[in-house]
Amino acid sequence: MTDLEALFDVPEPTPLDAAGAIDDPGLQEVMDWFHTQGDLETRFGSALRQSLDEVLDGQRTGRFDIDGLSKTEKTYLGTKVEIVIRATFELAAGDRMDYKIAGHDIDAKFSISGTWSIPTEAMGHLCLLMAAYDHKSTFDVGIIRIRPEILNKGQNKDQKKTISKEGRAGIVWLARQAPLPPNLLLSLPQKTVERIMTAGSGQRRINELLRTVQGRVIDRNAAVTVARQQDGLKRCRDARNHLREDGIAVLGHQNDSPKVAQALQLPVPEKGTFVSMRLVQVDPETTDRAVACIGERYYAAARPDEPVEPTPEIRY
Repeated sequence: MTDLEALFDVPEPTPLDAAGAIDDPGLQEVMDWFHTQGDLETRFGSALRQSLDEVLDGQRTGRFDIDGLSKTEKTYLGTKVEIVIRATFELAAGDRMDYKIAGHDIDAKFSISGTWSIPTEAMGHLCLLMAAYDHKSTFDVGIIRIRPEILNKGQNKDQKKTISKEGRAGIVWLARQAPLPPNLLLSLPQKTVERIMTAGSGQRRINELLRTVQGRVIDRNAAVTVARQQDGLKRCRDARNHLREDGIAVLGHQNDSPKVAQALQLPVPEKGTFVSMRLVQVDPETTDRAVACIGERYYAAARPDEPVEPTPEIRY
């Protein structure tokens, strides 16, 4: 046993037994606790999405790509994730680490690259490792006990070390390449985003977003980032009048909107989201595409070569 191991009273380095089961009672207890929480991927994914969006602060800055954050902001992102995860799972503060879970001190570590920097004070403790890859819309969450032999020998000026390739084999995953709620603006071509963001006023930018991005969910964060205003969702509702002559319906979560979206085989908007689509009137006997009955007439998603006609009166 090294002096460092003795100092922190580190358990024996046997995270897995011969059959691949966890051979670390503390780690197993923490894993069991998480598995009793339910909807782990959804809750972790939502918490990570919230953390990214709050640091990007699109409503004030118009930013949507974490690559554009400053070094200080990227550092703070780890703190934000720690705070939001604590609130999401109602975690108590640890004695020396960030959380107390199933009676164990847990350190929280977040990364946007999948490389975690481990401080010396985490030695011997369990770490909740989290990573979000916004460009891929995926995330990872795992738990590992920190020991000297799982770390690379090199360290930074703060004496932090990274987990080695061999050490990563000891991570027990709660979520691996799980779906991160998508960042709509990040998924669009750069020229498309530039056209949207330079369309003029907040309302005009929202109009251009809904005109350009049809058939996809426009979430609240995308709306406020484009509008650069708190009332981005109101701008989406107001866009219905602005886009009516273009034949573009802006469906929300109320009244007949979900029914129309479902009939047209579009994503059904949840509260605080919208889906736009240019509509064209069709024969009620149409069978080559999805059709919605609106009023006493029938409509379908317009094809590029079909003429533009005003949207019907929809009970939004």
